[in-house]
Amino acid sequence: MLTIGYFSLISLFSHIFFIYVTWIAIQSVNFEVFIRKNHVREARLLIILLTIVIGSTVSNFVLDIIRWSQDLVYLFS
Repeated sequence: MLTIGYFSLISLFSHIFFIYVTWIAIQSVNFEVFIRKNHVREARLLIILLTIVIGSTVSNFVLDIIRWSQDLVYLFS
């Protein structure tokens, strides 16, 4: 049970870390070309949602790779 707790903690920090990294990276993209006038609030919401989606997807990928590499032990035993 302790292993599940550790993995949950790692998952939480992984999601927060990759969402933060995605937020930093997405700030370098010039979205002003795609934004219509007087729709700044919607554009900000879209950027926040894109950040969460991309960061969570990358985090899930990394966590899956970690989980699969730990499960390789059962293949050879």
